[in-house]
Amino acid sequence: MISCVAVNRTLVAPPSIPGASFVGNKACTECHQEHVDRFGGSSHARLAIAEDKVGETSCEACHGPASLHVKIGGNRSTIINPGKSPESCYSCHLEKRGEFSLPYSHGVMSGKMSCSDCHDPHEGKGIKGAGASLQTQVEACTNCHTAQKGPFIFKHNAMKEGCVACHKPHGSVNPKMLAAPDSNLCLQCHATGSSPGMLFAGGRDHAGNPVNGSCWAAGCHEAVHGSNVSHALRF
Repeated sequence: MISCVAVNRTLVAPPSIPGASFVGNKACTECHQEHVDRFGGSSHARLAIAEDKVGETSCEACHGPASLHVKIGGNRSTIINPGKSPESCYSCHLEKRGEFSLPYSHGVMSGKMSCSDCHDPHEGKGIKGAGASLQTQVEACTNCHTAQKGPFIFKHNAMKEGCVACHKPHGSVNPKMLAAPDSNLCLQCHATGSSPGMLFAGGRDHAGNPVNGSCWAAGCHEAVHGSNVSHALRF
């Protein structure tokens, strides 16, 4: 009997490949040592498939049973490659399928990119680079979004918290995958006080401004990622 066990997660059925059976991590190690060496500390290492004849295997929890892959000598058509299709990832991360279906999202569903473009499933908490550091989150995004990386003389402090402070990288109902479509996004951090008819942000009353649109419109704080000319983040 085969069962799939994930710590602190819903039980899911293991992926299948017609005619293949599970061989265990040892067989994977013979060719993929570079992944195995850093996989032990990965959050994905907690996911395991228990097979009576094999014991526990975690590689095949995502890549599918590897007996045919091993027998043929590593043919790519005999193994599941999550880098080519997100379906293996959706087995556990089902909510991400829904997010990628929202009006504004990265092109995973259309095949223009894959989960592995941003995530490293073999190390740390799945963020490319060096584990779960906030700086690494920014680097994962700015590999593609180079104009937002800088360097800038005046840097928006939100960048220190990571792009996800303002964006929903898997999908959003708002343009540019923003967490909110208007000034409410900025006011989560920049509201410094209010009184009847007044709204203070950045040390001055903005009561008449937000109603005109977003903070980054109409020539105001348009350089939201950073600026080389203005501490108020203007171009």
